[in-house]
Amino acid sequence: MIEQYKKLLAILAGASLFNLFAVMLITTISRYFFNTSILWGEELSKYSMIYGVMFATSLCYLEGLHIKFSVLDSVKSKAFQKTLEVIADLSVLLCSVIWTYSAYLFVIKRGGIESAGIGVSMYYFQSALIVGGVCLFIAATLRLIQHVKSARVSTRTQTIQSDV
Repeated sequence: MIEQYKKLLAILAGASLFNLFAVMLITTISRYFFNTSILWGEELSKYSMIYGVMFATSLCYLEGLHIKFSVLDSVKSKAFQKTLEVIADLSVLLCSVIWTYSAYLFVIKRGGIESAGIGVSMYYFQSALIVGGVCLFIAATLRLIQHVKSARVSTRTQTIQSDV
């Protein structure tokens, strides 16, 4: 399940970055070759980048590429390492809930503003914050489920070995 979610996040982040590249390319070509500027180009690129970052944040978390303090990683005890991973995943889960709720409140209060360049409601673009929080919540939940499954397998293995 985690692998499929990683693929989905990678596809969504890649699509966002491709959109960013395509819009900037078209805007640049239009500006320098046809002497006209696409007014909505820079704004749409900015929002594509924000959506890409939201998807990539969860992907990096699942891949273990996020920023972390490695001082505690030097402890050799596997039990301590597992406990530390579970605590980190629980804190990410809690932070994602707070993030999503805060983003929801932000979108409710400020989403009705109309975008200057594109001319549509800011709900669509500010919702990237909610999407990012939900993606991180799903990622943390999947990691916690993985911890529970590995703990069950470990317990079963120890039970089988003690019976022998």
